[in-house]
Amino acid sequence: MSRKLIELDHIFKSYDGQMILDDLNLYFNENKFLTLLGPSGCGKTTTLRLIGGFETPDKGRILFEGKDITNLAPNERPVNTVFQKYALFQHMTIAENIAFGLKIKKKSDQYIKDKIKYALNLVGLNGYENRMPHSLSGGQQQRIAIARAIVNEPKVLLLDEPLGALDLKLRQDMQYELIRLKNELGITFIYVTHDQEEALTMSDTIVVMNQGYVQQIGSPEDIYNEPENAFVANFIGESNIIDGIMICDKCVEILGVKFECVDSGFGTNNPVDVVIRPEDVQLVEPGEGMLDGEVTSLIFKGVHYELDVMANGYEWLVHTTRMVPVGTKVGIHIKPFDIQIMNKPQFSDEEALTTDE
Repeated sequence: MSRKLIELDHIFKSYDGQMILDDLNLYFNENKFLTLLGPSGCGKTTTLRLIGGFETPDKGRILFEGKDITNLAPNERPVNTVFQKYALFQHMTIAENIAFGLKIKKKSDQYIKDKIKYALNLVGLNGYENRMPHSLSGGQQQRIAIARAIVNEPKVLLLDEPLGALDLKLRQDMQYELIRLKNELGITFIYVTHDQEEALTMSDTIVVMNQGYVQQIGSPEDIYNEPENAFVANFIGESNIIDGIMICDKCVEILGVKFECVDSGFGTNNPVDVVIRPEDVQLVEPGEGMLDGEVTSLIFKGVHYELDVMANGYEWLVHTTRMVPVGTKVGIHIKPFDIQIMNKPQFSDEEALTTDE
């Protein structure tokens, strides 16, 4: 069982009178890859900077292994941060960049030499000791930034959108590289991103944030398959989020049609939000499903087709491997297990919001 490593206890943080974190309570277990995920302005980077010591909370405590580190300087904390912009010293060689923190700690020359070799081997850049940062690609520079953090042997590695400046293929390669490093090093990774796919790919645990509040904490599978509110369902992947009426346990009315589902405990004849993922909408022959509709849009996405299907006044988003031309009459079938029922949001921060990221 993982041990609690970092705890954020009743954290409040505001900038210029605007509340960014409102009574945040959160903890991080050791030897895990934890991701803070959410749109711009949700408080994820502020949370990371508080852990790293680059910001101080207005109220609350930050605990590391039970010790209060709220007012400790960044260099006094057992953490290292990797930033999106790499922050390499352009006038220093790669070896000098990696050795920078070790020299401040007055480590011996042999120790530093061994650590440089170890770190470069770990990130797959042997022989780059005498290169200058400007001669490296973006992905190579990011690896050096990670190597520089690793040689200090932090208990926690903080990563603030470190892959945001990379192209898609390189970003995907670096995702797998980070997973490998985490497994080899056995340290805790706390990762900030607004990229849902990135979070689902790499994380042991995802913390979904919005407007300074934690919306849901869980494994990637739980976050995707069992979203707790409309915001999470809409932000993690794509969803059909439809107004429904919970007729009774395991029966919900959607668009005037009763559907069997597996959820219970939502009362009788209560308004609910119904979430159905586009890949769970099955297209059948007209008359063979719960609803009949017509394909109004078709886009080829590579691994699947993305369709819009108008049925009972609602435009369904459908992902399928079948090419179904616009204008085709279809039936819609949904398995009970693929219908997710949620309570209507009580607060604005739970509502499904869009983001331009």
